[in-house]
Amino acid sequence: MSRDSAKAVPAARRALAIERKGLVALEEALATPGAGSLGEALQRAVDALLAAPGRTIVTGIGKSGHIARKLAATLASTGQPAAFVHPAEASHGDLGMVQNGDIVLALSWSGETMELAAIVTYAKRFKIPLIALTSQPDSALGRQADIVLRLPEAQEACPNGLAPTTSTTMQLALGDALAMALLEAKGFTARDFRDLHPGGKLGARLAFVRDIMHKGDAIPRITLGSTLAQAIVEMTSKGFGCVGVFGADGTLAGLITDGDLRRHLRKELGLDTPVEQVMTRRPRVIAPDALVAEALEAVSHKISNLLVTEDGAVVGIVHFHDLLRLGAA
Repeated sequence: MSRDSAKAVPAARRALAIERKGLVALEEALATPGAGSLGEALQRAVDALLAAPGRTIVTGIGKSGHIARKLAATLASTGQPAAFVHPAEASHGDLGMVQNGDIVLALSWSGETMELAAIVTYAKRFKIPLIALTSQPDSALGRQADIVLRLPEAQEACPNGLAPTTSTTMQLALGDALAMALLEAKGFTARDFRDLHPGGKLGARLAFVRDIMHKGDAIPRITLGSTLAQAIVEMTSKGFGCVGVFGADGTLAGLITDGDLRRHLRKELGLDTPVEQVMTRRPRVIAPDALVAEALEAVSHKISNLLVTEDGAVVGIVHFHDLLRLGAA
C-alpha cells in the first residue's frame, strides 16, 4: 500500500463533489411529480407515520444501521416517538419491541440485507406497516414494503466504489427530509422542541424570556422631562447600564444606555439636559414569551439589554449576563 499525502485535499474535494451530485439527484427525484415518484412516496410515508398510533421502529444494519440509529433519534427529538431495533437482535427476542400500532422504517441501500428478514417477516405477519428506504424497489425489501422511498442511483465517493459514502449521505439526507416534513405536518414548534431538550446549551436557548427577566422595581425607569443627572442616578442604582424613559401614562417613550451618556457628555451637554435630547425613541424590545435564543440574537456588543414588553407595557428587562448565567451564550 503506497502513501501519498499530497493528494489528500484533492481527494477530499473530489469526494465532496461526488456526494453533492448524489444530493442533487435526490432533490431532483423529490421534485419530480407524478404517481410512483419519490415525492408521492414521501407524502404517503408522512401520512402513514401521522396515522400510526404507536412508535416508528427504525432498523438497518452496517452503515445503514448507523444512519437508522440517527434517524430514530431525530424523529424522537422532533415529536415522533421512535426507537431503533437492531435487525440481528430482533430475531433473538427484540421483535417484542415491535407492537401493533407501530410502523417499521427499514433502511438498506441494496434492499437485499439478509438480517432484515426477521423483522420484515414479522411486520408482514402482524400487518404492521412497512416503509422501505432503499435504492432498489424490486429488491426483497422493496417488494415486501407498503411504501418504498426510492433513493436514486449514485456513485460512491470511494475511488474503489466500495466504502458506503454517497449512499449513506443520501440515506441520511432523505431521513432528515422525512423527519422535517413530518415535523411541519404535525405543527411541531420550538416550544415543543424545548420540552424534549431541557438540558445543556440547547435547553437554555429554548427557555423563555419570561423565565429569566427582571421585573417590577428592578426595571430602571425615569419619566419624560427628567434630566441626565436623574438618568445617571437611576441607571447606577439598578445596575443594568440603561434606563427606560416613560410617559405620564406609563408607556415607553425611549431608552438611554451608558453608551448614549458617554457619547453625549463628550459633546459637553450639561447634567441638566432633558433626557428627550439623548434617548433612543424606538429601542429594541422583546416579548416575554419569546425564546432566549431570540434574545441572544438581539443582543450584541452594542446592545446588552432588552426591555420586555407585553401588550404595549414594559413588564421586564433582560441583560446579556442573564443569558450567560443560563448557559445560552
